[in-house]
Amino acid sequence: MKGVDGMKRKRIMIQTIFSVVGLGLGVAYLPILWYLIGTKQQTWYNNGLSNAVVGAFLFWLLSLLVSPIIERLINRIEVSLSSKSPAYLLFGSLSTIVGLVLALLISTPLMRLDSPLLSGVLPIVLMIVLGYLGFRLGTTRRDEWRKLFQFRSRKGATDSASNDIIDRPVDENYHHYKILDTNILIDGRIYDLVKTGFIEGTLLVPNFVLYELQYIADSSDSIKRVRGRRGLDILNKLQNEHLAPVEMYEGDFEDIPEVDSKLIQLAKEVNGVIMTNDYNLNKVIEFQNVSVLNINALANAIKPRVIPGEHLNVMVVKNGTERQQGVAYLDDGTMVVVEDGKFYLNKQLDVVVTSAIQTDAGRMIFAKPAHSQTEITERTGSDKTGKKSRK
Repeated sequence: MKGVDGMKRKRIMIQTIFSVVGLGLGVAYLPILWYLIGTKQQTWYNNGLSNAVVGAFLFWLLSLLVSPIIERLINRIEVSLSSKSPAYLLFGSLSTIVGLVLALLISTPLMRLDSPLLSGVLPIVLMIVLGYLGFRLGTTRRDEWRKLFQFRSRKGATDSASNDIIDRPVDENYHHYKILDTNILIDGRIYDLVKTGFIEGTLLVPNFVLYELQYIADSSDSIKRVRGRRGLDILNKLQNEHLAPVEMYEGDFEDIPEVDSKLIQLAKEVNGVIMTNDYNLNKVIEFQNVSVLNINALANAIKPRVIPGEHLNVMVVKNGTERQQGVAYLDDGTMVVVEDGKFYLNKQLDVVVTSAIQTDAGRMIFAKPAHSQTEITERTGSDKTGKKSRK
């Protein structure tokens, strides 16, 4: 809801600025328009007050058309600036100011000339060019500028070595923004994962994901309604408990209808990584060359490894599909297929692992009852003893 209020405030601000600009332009230029039309001055519609009202109204109507475009542009600029380091913003701002001051000093003599080109156009061009060059100079060489202003003591060798380590650029594999999709908020495990402190950076929740959660929470289907409310509760817990920085992305991609495609486009624009538990979305994201963190893959990766010959104690809970198999589960949810387990339903059973495979859905373990292997071993030993006695 905070994101929705921020969006409304931003639109009101844009419309207010347009109205104020229209008010000034109406007072300045509408009398000229009335004069060209042939209207006399000081009529009920050709005076300072009416011209101001007409200009403000016309520009307010114009703001209704262009405010979505300006809003998306502002959101992109905000996201881009928030992902930059403080040093980038500081040196970029200072160098831009220096470039504009130089442009002003050079333009001051030119403004006194009679030529419209030299006194009007050239100063504007100089400000744009020198301001841009100053910004580029300050942001692309900020490491050199930082070192120039650093205080160097006699212990310069040690300090410079430590500064080089601190000032190294961020690894390309690091992504500041972790973009949360709808499924991972409904799943709820993201809260526990963030609580452990393993997630770095800022959690970014787009408004279109929030709207989808609200739509699911308002569904007539009770199951969907519970899922949607669970996602909203998880989001509120992440915001209120301050486990990690949480930001709302107020922009939208109106030309893209699907939420999954919007997530991919947002990840490309902010250089973020999408966090999900949706297998199909994971494949689509990888195809689009966008980084993805799948918590299902993480859960499978941290499950304890089992090797053939290892003994487990499980409870067979249901029948398998083939060869009188039974199915059991470990505490972490790993499926264990037990040979001849059909005969031990709802019983604790010691089993021996025969093999384990990794599938897209998770790890699957194959095992057989431990007593069957013991019987085989004893039978083999008795056969060998019988043969020796016959000899």
